[in-house]
Amino acid sequence: MANTQQPREIAVAQLEQLGLTEYEASTFVALIQLGTGTAKEVAEIDHVPRTRVYDAVESLHDRGLVDIQHSTPQTFTTVSHETALRKLRLDHENLIARLEDALTQLDPAEPRREELGVWTTTGRKAVTSRALEFIDDTDDELVYMTVDELLTEDHLDELAAAAERGVEIRLAGISEEVQQRVQDRIPEATLFETLWDWEEASAGSLLITDDQTALVSVLLPDSADGSEETAIWGAGEYNSLVVVLRAIFTWRFQREDDE
Repeated sequence: MANTQQPREIAVAQLEQLGLTEYEASTFVALIQLGTGTAKEVAEIDHVPRTRVYDAVESLHDRGLVDIQHSTPQTFTTVSHETALRKLRLDHENLIARLEDALTQLDPAEPRREELGVWTTTGRKAVTSRALEFIDDTDDELVYMTVDELLTEDHLDELAAAAERGVEIRLAGISEEVQQRVQDRIPEATLFETLWDWEEASAGSLLITDDQTALVSVLLPDSADGSEETAIWGAGEYNSLVVVLRAIFTWRFQREDDE
């Protein structure tokens, strides 16, 4: 569906996402449209009280986004697009850095995975994020069954990085064409045959890492674009999902070794 929003609406909305108030965002965009303007001219475009414009300009000036000419009446102009974007980007990076520092200090001294219960994650992006997190945290070995459409470049990047760390990788469920891609990219990976037709079962992915985490996802055929995905996952050596899947694949690989 085409985006029916106008550039001004998009710009205001994105500026608000970056931390500006509604009046600050609207005033900044109005000044960009005007080039140079007074509070009266900005208010006419924004349809907001002139006093609100003065407050917004003062705040934008403190952020280094607007310059003020102390004439009668006062006149305002924005800094260049490049300067504004650079300042906003720096503010955003500093905010993330402060958040990261605060979250690090909140971490327990000995973080542990949940041992009990199975959790649900819904949505392609959320499931992918969880799977990539598990792969990134893997130290020793992982088993990964998936289908072609879910094995993205991001997954291959994480798998390649895991292989470089010495992680033993077992992979299944993908087509011969994608298998070749994997072998070219990650020659250390071991490809194995599944006990059932993974793709025909409406399955998404199955991931076990270090015998400590497990994730199983399915594709939902009734979703609007046919690409919705939902998953259950568990973590911890004694987590029920981890224990069951670990037992199945331990038996599977021991059987292969015996043969």
